[in-house]
Amino acid sequence: MEQLERCVVNYGTSQSEKIMATDELHSDGHATEENDRQFVTALARGLEILACFKTDDRYLSNQEIAQRTHLARPTVSRLTYTLMKTDYLLRNGNSGEYRLGPKVLQLGFSTLAATNVAERFSDLMNDLCRGPNGHITVALAERSGTRAVYLAVHRSRQAVTLSIDVGARLPLFYSGIGRAILAGISEEERAMVLKKAIDEFPGQRERLEKSLDEAVSDYAKYGYCTSFGSWKPEINAIAAPIRSLDGTVIYGVNVGGPSFLVSPEELHEEYGDRLRQAVNALGEP
Repeated sequence: MEQLERCVVNYGTSQSEKIMATDELHSDGHATEENDRQFVTALARGLEILACFKTDDRYLSNQEIAQRTHLARPTVSRLTYTLMKTDYLLRNGNSGEYRLGPKVLQLGFSTLAATNVAERFSDLMNDLCRGPNGHITVALAERSGTRAVYLAVHRSRQAVTLSIDVGARLPLFYSGIGRAILAGISEEERAMVLKKAIDEFPGQRERLEKSLDEAVSDYAKYGYCTSFGSWKPEINAIAAPIRSLDGTVIYGVNVGGPSFLVSPEELHEEYGDRLRQAVNALGEP
C-alpha cells in the first residue's frame, strides 16, 4: 500500500518538443555569426551542447548530441572533449558517452540564487497549493528563447499531481505559464519573440499567432491567461505574469493540474481571484 500511496502524473516533454527546444540557440547562432564580429562561435556551440541535455537524459553519445544540435560530428567531439576537461561534462569510461558535470549544477544554483522572486513568492505559492483542490501544482517560470523554464515548483500532497519539475522547459506560446510571460512583456518584445518562433517553426505560424492573441485577450479579460488542453490535452492551467524587484524580468506564475481532476471552471471560480491577489501582493507588471 505504501508503494501506491502517491501516484504522480508525469507529462514529460515529447521528442519533437525537445528538438524544438535545442534548435533555439542554433538558429540564433547562424544569424549572429554572420553579422557580429564579437560573437564567439565556439562558445555558442559549447553552450548549445550543454543545453541539449534534458531532464530525462542520463548519458548522451557524440552522435546523439550531433543529431540534437545539428553540429558536425567532429565539431561535437572536440567540444565535448573540451567540456569534459573543464568539468562541465563527465565521460563514461565504458561507453564513451557524456553526462552533465557538477559545474553545470553550480551555474544553475547561481541562477536561482539571483532570482529573488522565487523566494518572495514561496509562501504565496504554498498558499495557492492549499486551496480547495488537492491536486494542484503551482510553478514559477522565466522565458528562455521560445520556452518557459521552471524556476520553482510547489505541489499538493494528494495522490495525483503534475510531475513537472525545476528546469522543465515548456512551450512559451502554448502553456499557461508561457502565455502569462507573453502577456506581461511589452508589445514590441512580443513581436520580437513571435518572429523568432515563426522563424524556428514556420509551419506553426497560424497557431503561434492565434495563441498569442488568446494570451493577450485572456489577460485583458481575466487578469491571467489560460491553457485548457492547449499544450497537452491532459493539462489545465491558469497563469499570471509578475515582475522582478528591479523591474527588468517578467516571470509567469502557474496554477494547474491534470484535466481529469482540475477543470477549467474550478480554476476560474476557485483559483482565479487567489492568483490575482497573489500577484497583486507582489506588484503587477
